[in-house]
Amino acid sequence: MATDFMVRDKKKDMGDGGFFKIGAIVNTHGIHGEIRVLPSTDDPGRFALLKSVFIVNKGIHSEYALERTRLHKAFVIIKVRGVDDRTTAERFIGGTVWIPPDLALPLSENEYYHRDLLDLEVVTETGEPLGILSNILETGANDVYVVRSNQSEVLIPAIKECIISVGKTAMTVRLMDGLR
Repeated sequence: MATDFMVRDKKKDMGDGGFFKIGAIVNTHGIHGEIRVLPSTDDPGRFALLKSVFIVNKGIHSEYALERTRLHKAFVIIKVRGVDDRTTAERFIGGTVWIPPDLALPLSENEYYHRDLLDLEVVTETGEPLGILSNILETGANDVYVVRSNQSEVLIPAIKECIISVGKTAMTVRLMDGLR
């Protein structure tokens, strides 16, 4: 029987020390030092739970206290303590926002972070090895897993009809007609 499952963070979230990337800084917002973040998480509301974030920009990794956060259209607007004008906020553009693993949202049963799925061995329900899950493509309807071996590449939709189970080292799949 197929297992329902869900992947939380949509972007590849591999970071040094296991940190999770939760957004990209795309611009400033207003004139009072607010920063516009494009979230890379399924739950932008998680920003409201944070007291601080790590911002990586131009090779510099620093922790910043948050004064406030709010949602605005498809963005999260954050106010970093000590950044009180647009000019200062502009230095963050192009950076990324990270949190340590202990602040990651807890997962429900059969939910996985992308980083937990990448590099898993993928086998069919009959035990045939297909390769290694090397990439996850985002589409409008569902993610698509790219499974590579020395001989081929197989694209598998991340739907319950195809994903039978996910373990610590391997994923078992059912190949629908036409997937090879």
